[in-house]
Amino acid sequence: MEAIEAKVRLVEDRTERLRAFCTVTLDSEFVIRDIKIIDGVKGLFVAMPSRKLTDHCPQCRLKNHLRAKYCNECGNRLPGNRAPDPAEGGSKLHVDVAHPINSDCRARFQKAILAAYEHELERAKAPGYVPPDLDAIGRESK
Repeated sequence: MEAIEAKVRLVEDRTERLRAFCTVTLDSEFVIRDIKIIDGVKGLFVAMPSRKLTDHCPQCRLKNHLRAKYCNECGNRLPGNRAPDPAEGGSKLHVDVAHPINSDCRARFQKAILAAYEHELERAKAPGYVPPDLDAIGRESK
C-alpha cells in the first residue's frame, strides 16, 4: 500500500459525537467506505466500517440482530439470551467489515483520515462550500 487518499463528509449535527464519514482510496485501486470519525473521551478517533452481529431465527432461519426480541420475518419471539452478557465482557454487538491488520497500518490510516478531516473543516468555512459526494468516489473509473 503506497498511497492513502481520504475524502471526508462532515456531519451537520455537531451535538453528536459522530463528526464525519470518510471514504478511503488505497493506491487508486481499492475503496473503503463508511469509516467514521468520532469525538471520543480522549479526542478524535477513526472507527472502521462495521456490521451488526446476527443469528438465525429458530423458526424461519432469517438472520436477526442479537438484541432483536422478535424475528423480522415471521414475528416469532426470539430467545432473550442470544447477545453476549456485558457483565462477562461480551458487549460486542458489531464486527469490523474492514480494518488494518497492525498498529503501524492503523496509525497511517488514522493520520491520513484525520488530516483530511482537518482539511475539510477548513474548506467548510469558505462561502459556497459544497461537501464531497462520497458515493461517487470509486465509480468514476467504471
